[in-house]
Amino acid sequence: MRSLTRRGALGVGAGAAAAVGLAGCGTLGSNGSSPSASSGKGHSGGPAKSMEPRTKPIGDGSTSFTGTQPKQPAKPVPLEAGQTPPQFVIFSWDGAGEVGNGLFPRFLDLAKQHGASMTFFLSGLYLLPESKKRLYNPPNNPRGASDIGYLTDEHVKATLTNVRRAWLEGHEIGTHFNGHFCSGYGTVANWTPQQWRSEIDQAKSFVKEWRTNTGWHDLPSLPFDYDKELVGGRTPCLLGQNQLLPTARSLGWRYDASNPGGRQVWPDKKNGVWDYPLQAVPFPGHSFEVLSMDYNMLANQSVNSTNAPAYNYPGWRTQAAQAYISGFQRAYESNRAPFFIGNHFEHWNGGIYMDAVEQAFKHIAAEKEKGADVRMVSFKQFTDWIDVQKPEVLAKLRGLDVGQAPAGGWKSYLAASPTASSTASGDAA
Repeated sequence: MRSLTRRGALGVGAGAAAAVGLAGCGTLGSNGSSPSASSGKGHSGGPAKSMEPRTKPIGDGSTSFTGTQPKQPAKPVPLEAGQTPPQFVIFSWDGAGEVGNGLFPRFLDLAKQHGASMTFFLSGLYLLPESKKRLYNPPNNPRGASDIGYLTDEHVKATLTNVRRAWLEGHEIGTHFNGHFCSGYGTVANWTPQQWRSEIDQAKSFVKEWRTNTGWHDLPSLPFDYDKELVGGRTPCLLGQNQLLPTARSLGWRYDASNPGGRQVWPDKKNGVWDYPLQAVPFPGHSFEVLSMDYNMLANQSVNSTNAPAYNYPGWRTQAAQAYISGFQRAYESNRAPFFIGNHFEHWNGGIYMDAVEQAFKHIAAEKEKGADVRMVSFKQFTDWIDVQKPEVLAKLRGLDVGQAPAGGWKSYLAASPTASSTASGDAA
C-alpha cells in the first residue's frame, strides 16, 4: 500500500479543523477477476425469460433509454402539520471503480439485502482505457494527465458491469469528475466555471462514448440517459465548489455534495443548488469531531499511511463505526437532519473502513427494519423529497441546531401556523 503524499494538506488533530479536512480518493490498482452481473431468469423448469428492460440506444449505444428507473420510492409528498420528519441517510461512494477487490458488488449486495439506495459518484476516467488517455484534456494539466490511475481493460469492464447493475437496482449515478487534481497549479481549487464545464463535458463523454473509445460493442449498454441522470456530484478533495456552482446551476444540476465544512443541520441551497456537505460527527475518544467520510477517519488515525501497523486495526475499526453510528443517533434523536456519509472502494488499513461503514449501515438498517421511519436513499431521491416540502416547514427545520430536538415535540413544533409565511425560501442569498 502507498502513503497519501499526493493528496496535499489535511486538517488533522484537535479542534474543528479535524472535521474540515479534504477528502481524497486513492489510486485504484488492485488486480483480480471481474465480477459478473446478475441476469434475469425464467421460472424453474421453463425457458429463460429476460428481465432486462427494452432499450433505445443513445449515440453510439454506450447508453440507452430504458424507461423509468426501477426500484424507486413512492412519489414524495409534503409533511403534514405536526408530522415528524423521516430520518434520511445517504451513503455515497467517490470514484465508484471496481478493480477486482469485490467492494462495489459487496455494497450493492448489502443495499439490496436491506432495501436501500445509494449514490455512486463515478469518475469518468474509469470508463476510459489508458491507451486512449490522450482523449482527456484536463484544465491546467497536460493532456492525458491524471492524479488517479487509469484502470486496466478488465477493470473498466468490471466497472461497467457494476454501474449498470447499480442503476437497475435503483441507485444514482452521479459524477466525481475525472483526473482528481488536488494540489499544485492544476488543482481543481483554481478552476474557473468555464473549466469546470469542460471537465463535466469530458466526464459525460467518457460515459456516453465508452463503446467508441474501447471498441467493445459486444457488452450491454448502460441503461440510462446520462444527460438526464446526472444531477449532482462531489469534487475531488472537496475543492472548488464555489467555482463549480455557477456551472452546475447552468446545467440544471439539483445538488452538489462538495462542501467540506458541514454540520448536522437541515440543508439549504447555495447559488440555487442544494448544498449537501459531509458533516462533522462525534469522534469517540476525542473532544473534537471528524468529517463523515472514511478518508477523514483514516487521516485522524494513521495520518498519512494506508498501511499502518495491524495491531491498531480492531480499535480503529470500532472507532470509525461508532463515529458513523453516533452521528446517526444524534440526528435521529434530535433534529432529524439528513445524515450524509462518504466512502471510497479502498482497502486502506486492511479494509477496516469498509468493515466500519458496513457495520454502521447494518445498524441503521436495523432501525428501519424495526419500524422506524428511517429512509436509506440516494442524494437524488432525497432531493425529490425536499423539493416538495413547504418553504415554511423547511425554515422551521433549519431553525434546529446540531443535536437540538424541537421544543415541545414535533407535533407542536411543526403545527400549522395561523398564517403560513410566504417569504421563507429554500434558497440562500
